[in-house]
This record gives sequence, structure tokens and C-alpha cells, in this order.
Amino acid sequence: MGSVPSLTAPEGKGKLVRMNSISRWSARRITVVGAGVVLAVAARPGAAQVSGRVTVTDAGGRAAPDLGDAVIFLDGRGPRGATPARPEVALDARQFRPRVLVVPAGTTINFPNLDPFNHNVFSLSEGNTFDLGLYGRGEARNRRFTRAGLVRIFCNIHPRMSSYIVVRDNAWYAQPGADGSFTIHGVPPGTYTLNIWHERSPEVRQQITVPAGGLSGLELAMDASGYRWVQHRNKYGQEYGSGATRERY
Repeated sequence: MGSVPSLTAPEGKGKLVRMNSISRWSARRITVVGAGVVLAVAARPGAAQVSGRVTVTDAGGRAAPDLGDAVIFLDGRGPRGATPARPEVALDARQFRPRVLVVPAGTTINFPNLDPFNHNVFSLSEGNTFDLGLYGRGEARNRRFTRAGLVRIFCNIHPRMSSYIVVRDNAWYAQPGADGSFTIHGVPPGTYTLNIWHERSPEVRQQITVPAGGLSGLELAMDASGYRWVQHRNKYGQEYGSGATRERY
């Protein structure tokens, strides 16, 4: 991928900061910009947070509606994140709900089936491969995720079902709100690699420097205009059969 450019708070007028990310769609230039300026704000001593806003642009220049499905996280050794009270990904109306979830390593996630037919949840993601087998309505099965990384999750019966779990090895992560705004709390001063992930965009990696008072005002732009949906294979590595494609139940 080459060297990772650095982003720090500039003095005086802000400058446009660009970075490159190579994807399986194309080698696209993706920008991290400040609205005239990228600010490092030390408004409250010890605030120690990184905040800003994410935008995702779909084909035709349209603003993506699913900004909340992005994940922003920092690499580095740090404290483990708090486990959600009752983490689950429900199987409902041939969909995974939520579609994207970020959790700390070691989290056990429940997969309850709310549909009146069977599902078979599985993943072939390296380090987090699993197969929950076939189970019906009212049943639930679970999986503990111990290794940090992106886990792509599918159903072996319904080929359009997909979900993503981002497993992190520290507490420095966030999912944006509906407007794209995000805040990562408890970040000590230092230099980090900021990562921005969205299922339809090439992943972005950018070096940032966080001062003692925290870093705010980040405007992070992702370009998903080159995204093309590709059918995944089933748990055996084969194409889904015609019966599954029709999804008759």
C-alpha cells in the first residue's frame, strides 16, 4: 500500500490532506479533508477523544444513506473495550440485524432466528471461521470471537444475507450516527493509524497525531462509487444452487 501519510493539526490556514487506498475495485484516491481546516482542539484538558464526521459517496455522486454501518478505529496497544450488555445479531426477514456490529475481542454474540424457517449462519473469514449449523424459529446459537479482524457472515440457505462483525483488540473504535458524526473516547496523546471501514468502499488508513486535549473536526470522505455487488459462495466454497437463489422459504 506504500507509506501512510500523516495528518496533524496545521498552523494557520488548513490544507487539503489526501491519501491513497488500493482496493479490489480500483486504485482510487480518497481524501481526508477538513472544512477549510483540520482542528486539534484542546478545549478541555484530558478530554482525550478523537471526533469528526464520515461521508460516503455512492455512484452518481449520491450521498450514501447507511453511514451508521461504517466503523472507525485506531490501531495500537490499549485497554480492551467494554462488551455490550447483550450482543446479538438477529436473523429476521432474511436479513441480519444489525448488519454491522463492532465488538471487543473475546465477545460472545448470540444469533437468534426470528424467521418461520431455518437458517445456517457461517463465516469463512480467516481466524474466525465457524458454522452454526441449521436451526429454526425460536432457536438461537452463539459464537465467541477471539481474534481481531473483519468477520464476513452469511447464511448457507439464503444467498443475499450478509453481515459484518468488526472485532477489535482495543477500546478505540466507534460507529457513526445517522449523520456520520463519531467520537472515540479515551485516546491517550500519541500517533496512531486511523482506519475507516465500510462494506462498499475501499478501506482507508491514515496516520493521525492526537494532542493532550484530543483531536476534533475531522472530515473523513469515502468513495463507494466503484462498488459492484458480487455473490459470495456457500460454506463449501461452491455457487448457491437454483433452489437457494429463488429463496422459496
